[in-house]
Amino acid sequence: MRLENKVIIITGSTTGIGKAIALRCVQEGAKVVIHGLEKDLGEEVMNELGEQHAVLHIEDLSNDGAPERIVSAAINRFGKLDAIVNNAAIVASSNIHTTDKKFLQQLLEVNTIAPFLLIKEALPYLTAQHGCVLNIGSVNAYSGEPNLLAYSVSKGALMTLTRNLGDTLNRENGVRVNQINPGWVLTEKEQERKQQHGLPEEWYKDLPAVYAPAGRILWPKEIAAAAIYWLSDEAGPISGQVVDLEQHPFIGRNPPKDTTTIPSSK
Repeated sequence: MRLENKVIIITGSTTGIGKAIALRCVQEGAKVVIHGLEKDLGEEVMNELGEQHAVLHIEDLSNDGAPERIVSAAINRFGKLDAIVNNAAIVASSNIHTTDKKFLQQLLEVNTIAPFLLIKEALPYLTAQHGCVLNIGSVNAYSGEPNLLAYSVSKGALMTLTRNLGDTLNRENGVRVNQINPGWVLTEKEQERKQQHGLPEEWYKDLPAVYAPAGRILWPKEIAAAAIYWLSDEAGPISGQVVDLEQHPFIGRNPPKDTTTIPSSK
């Protein structure tokens, strides 16, 4: 098993990509801290994993002291910490006209500042284990869709954080920091979001080829499969890297004039 005896915090792991990563980590031998906002969904994940493999922590990442409490959940339950997956994020539509100071600060707080603070709090434990960090970003980090301004800004900042700390922490602490940028992923929340936008229940079965050349979009388990490499010792000393996981070049493609199915990528 590729993650045997490793202890991993995975934020935003009660649903979607985070949940898929948590399930795969346990399959690979790890112990995990499940984190999110939905207690009922978190308990469902815990039932799937078993209490011997996981501990649940429900809290908003923007709360004062949240990073300390999440790290403590890992240390108190399992005695060490090998890795962090910064997956939790607010995905919200906005453009320059609808983005005000409060909204931008909220997204930056959860999507960028919280990962930074969690890494900082966990650093002594990660250093002791020669551990690693995997940030889950988005292909929108490069420029973003027209109606994902604030979200894209937050993911661009996260990517810079990964590059910067990937060099510094690997050099000074022996801690690797890397990032996955998923494209459009079929999570539970994405299914709901598109239905709220007026699309039919099975909208994902008939998508324009410009968004889904393969005939479908990505599944959470496919992102989870990639995550295992970066969390395992197989990645060796590789650090400061950002890998895009999408089925087409995101930059430079021309979307159709009908934008009703424009994705709100991870």
